[in-house]
Amino acid sequence: MEPTVLGGRLASAAIGPLVRKLLAADGPGAGLVDRPVRLSALVSFRGEKRTLGEKDVRRLAERIVAEAVDSPGAAPFPAEEQFAVVGALARRLLALGDLEMDDVQAVRLGHRELARELLRCAGVPDGLSADACHFLDSATQWCCLQILEFFTRRSSFVARTLVEQSRAQAELIAKVDELIVRVPRPDARDTAFERRYLPYVAEHHNHITIYGIDLRESPDRWPLEVAYLSLEATAVEDAPPDPVPGERPVTGTGRLRAEEALLADSRVLLRGDAGSGKTTLVQWLAVTAAREGGRVPYVLPLRTLTRTGSLPAPDGFLTAVSCPLTPPEGWTERVLAAGRGLILVDGLDEIPAADRHRTRDWLRSLLTAHPGNHWLLTSRPTAVRPDWLAQEGFRELTLAPMRRSEVATFVHRWHEAAQAPEFEAPLLDSLRTKRDLARLTTNPLMCGLICALHRERRGYLPTGRKELYDAALTMLLARRDRERGMGVDLGEEVQLELLQRLAYALVLSGRTEMGTDGAEVIVGRCLPVVASAGSDASAVLRELLLRSGLLRQPAAGVVDFVHRTFQDYLGARYAVEEGHLDVLLKNADDTQWEDVVRMAVAHARSHERAWLLEQLLERRTPRLTLLALACLEHVAALKADVRSEVEDRAGALIPPRTTKGAKALAEAGPLVLELLPGPEGLTDEEARAVTVTASLLGELEPEGALGVLRRFRDHADLDVRQQLAGTWGRFHTEEYATEVLDHLDRNALRLTCASAEQCATLARMRPWPWLRLQGARRVEDFLDAGMPETTMSLILSDISDLTDLGALLPFGELRGLWLDGCPAAHGLERLSALPLTVLSCSPIADISGLRSLRSLTTAAVSQRLPGWDLTEALPVDAPLEYLALGRSSTDSTGLRGLSHWRELRTLSLGPLTAEPTVGDWHEVAELPVLTDLHLNGRIVREYSRSLTRMPELPGVEALEVRMLAGDEDFSPLVSRLTGLRSVTLSSRPGHFLSASRCQELFPNARLTVEEN
Repeated sequence: MEPTVLGGRLASAAIGPLVRKLLAADGPGAGLVDRPVRLSALVSFRGEKRTLGEKDVRRLAERIVAEAVDSPGAAPFPAEEQFAVVGALARRLLALGDLEMDDVQAVRLGHRELARELLRCAGVPDGLSADACHFLDSATQWCCLQILEFFTRRSSFVARTLVEQSRAQAELIAKVDELIVRVPRPDARDTAFERRYLPYVAEHHNHITIYGIDLRESPDRWPLEVAYLSLEATAVEDAPPDPVPGERPVTGTGRLRAEEALLADSRVLLRGDAGSGKTTLVQWLAVTAAREGGRVPYVLPLRTLTRTGSLPAPDGFLTAVSCPLTPPEGWTERVLAAGRGLILVDGLDEIPAADRHRTRDWLRSLLTAHPGNHWLLTSRPTAVRPDWLAQEGFRELTLAPMRRSEVATFVHRWHEAAQAPEFEAPLLDSLRTKRDLARLTTNPLMCGLICALHRERRGYLPTGRKELYDAALTMLLARRDRERGMGVDLGEEVQLELLQRLAYALVLSGRTEMGTDGAEVIVGRCLPVVASAGSDASAVLRELLLRSGLLRQPAAGVVDFVHRTFQDYLGARYAVEEGHLDVLLKNADDTQWEDVVRMAVAHARSHERAWLLEQLLERRTPRLTLLALACLEHVAALKADVRSEVEDRAGALIPPRTTKGAKALAEAGPLVLELLPGPEGLTDEEARAVTVTASLLGELEPEGALGVLRRFRDHADLDVRQQLAGTWGRFHTEEYATEVLDHLDRNALRLTCASAEQCATLARMRPWPWLRLQGARRVEDFLDAGMPETTMSLILSDISDLTDLGALLPFGELRGLWLDGCPAAHGLERLSALPLTVLSCSPIADISGLRSLRSLTTAAVSQRLPGWDLTEALPVDAPLEYLALGRSSTDSTGLRGLSHWRELRTLSLGPLTAEPTVGDWHEVAELPVLTDLHLNGRIVREYSRSLTRMPELPGVEALEVRMLAGDEDFSPLVSRLTGLRSVTLSSRPGHFLSASRCQELFPNARLTVEEN
């Protein structure tokens, strides 16, 4: 019943005055006091001058209810409930004096919300029927309507309302003024320019060349939306926050969509082979940013920037890339200072090695001067060392070879864009059945060439890499449109002669582009020996740019090849023809010459080929030995003794003995799979390295790699089994689960599940006691797969939408839980119902429930703990034996209270942000059974003064220090840890530890030195 309807039933001249009796008489003025008068001072049944008592309020309620019951029509509620309704209404009216608000606030609230406040204060009545409750709520709202009407008629109300509004407006103006000071208003010229610049970037980069479609009358530029293929990037997966030492990470299993790289990290170095799609990804990111308007993109191809010799400052970014728009003075500086920039630096590999140091200095200065922006750098895999920008916080990713599904998608889009659907199905059949051909389709460039050749040759395809390039060159040079009737008519051989000289000149210079003047000079020198080409070098160069399909002009006064692969292929061909084999050998150590050397071996005559390979072996370096081995892929005929020597020498590198050696071996290509031994006769370390190599080659040769990995599925070593489990994502989900995973010994072995398909397959395998749920998958996916009753250890990684940890309660046998990248998680106390003994967590929303987990024996925390000492944050009743504290965990607590856990045997201190005090170290000294101490290298480097205050800890037998730079002073530890029996030291990536120096420091301990 609405208040207005009820008011009709209560229409009586006596009711309005009765309600107004609840309120004290009006006073003069605007009510301007330091503290506004609360409602409790305005009611007539409170204070010294009250005119009504509680009995009077009840009688008022009786009259209101009676008026409603006696009015015409059906009774609003059963008659026997009238006494209870009167009491409930009286309690609500009396609650008016308990509200903490004034009349202006009450009017602003409204009669319905005011009625709800009265209900909250008075409480919900018990035992009333639904009709009685409905009447009671309606009557309360009607009374509140009358009360608010009374407030608005008070003499002070209007004046006080104006004062309140003036105060609020003044406060709002002050806040806006402060915001304007903090965030200066952008120059109107900047805004106007960005309205022109962003659409220009979106249009300028919104095209891509699909190789081969530009034949005949098809255009050679296609919208990115049609042609862009989303590929994946991989990284060496970070180990989970496992407090148990000694576990080794699985190599190369972390994958994400390439275009999502900058969502997780603001600084990314992306590596990829020639033709893998690096530049296309840069274009996609630029177009996307320009259209969405969140960041201002700058596309900076390094080969263009280095053309003039000096790298540009921010104000010169647009000029350096020949952007026709002129920005307002200082615009780029203002964009970068505000952290709104997306800087896309393309082609670290396309500048000479001598210029890369200068380029890194340029990048460092920009990064230091303009923090907060997003950066993406691209490079070929071996152009710069792995830690080239590690200190600047760059995450390194590698564009993964195309999966079968991605190849099928590319083939479909290619034929759709080329309007040649009749060739799609036959080509897909060939890719499925011809293994040598399928091995070539690892990137968009090769896929495009194969699609084009297949269409042009009506279904015939070459089987080798050299044959494929030969065919591609014939297609691009001899079959282009010749009916335009303009320029010089160049034959295929003449074009090849000219192009390979230009390519060789670029190879020698270490660059990928040259000035037009320099190109004309090279063409002019060649003209006398190619009679059909005429004598005008400028005209011939224009014809090459127009007709060859291989040479292009990316900017005024500059020429380059459409892709580096063609440059290397043609340069190698010319080097062999001119007998420059000594030049090839001289530069074989340069990563930019790798493909040139491989293609030269393919082009060379038999005796030249043998001599080249012998000379590569003569250097006796692992890299050149593997390069010789990789060259065999392109060799059809070779002297038997030379081939045998190459394979025997490579055999010294096979089997690989370390992860680094395994990765280097995999770079030689799928041929290595035929040479990988085992598992018989291999040590555990060698067996793991062999599985690493095969895993890395799984994308290129899935069937061959699977055949190698299948042989190791019964291996007993945990590291080998973990590598086999961790490479699941590189293979067909169901096939790999059947052939490998379901045969593995599950003991201490974890399996990562990162897709819906893997979750579905999980339910069809034997139980996995230790599981890792990663990425966008939900905990419910495991529940649906029927896994909770068998899962004893669970890792939840990068699940941002996990909130209530109570969702884990169905895992009734759960003993170990790792939370990594679950920032919204809370409710640890709900897990007290589980038999948890191990818990490790990186920052979560609420860590307070940790005190409830009384069964823990192992705990690892990497976030600020609440309270003044550890007994206020950790479970005091838990029999902790292992405790790991990382980063800011001790900022508030220090190590105070640590000695409470008398059974603690291992203490691990991560990169703490609070220096341990003397009192902290005394807490450590009071642990009676402590035998293992783990320290992060940061403690030794930055808190060396703290270590000098450490008391002697004779009971510590094992010391482990990780993430060392190599120059730390260990003397404070040596003098205080007199009972050491074993010491493990591990370096930071890219840093060196002297084993001999370390052994001198710890002469009586078994020393292990690990380098990363």
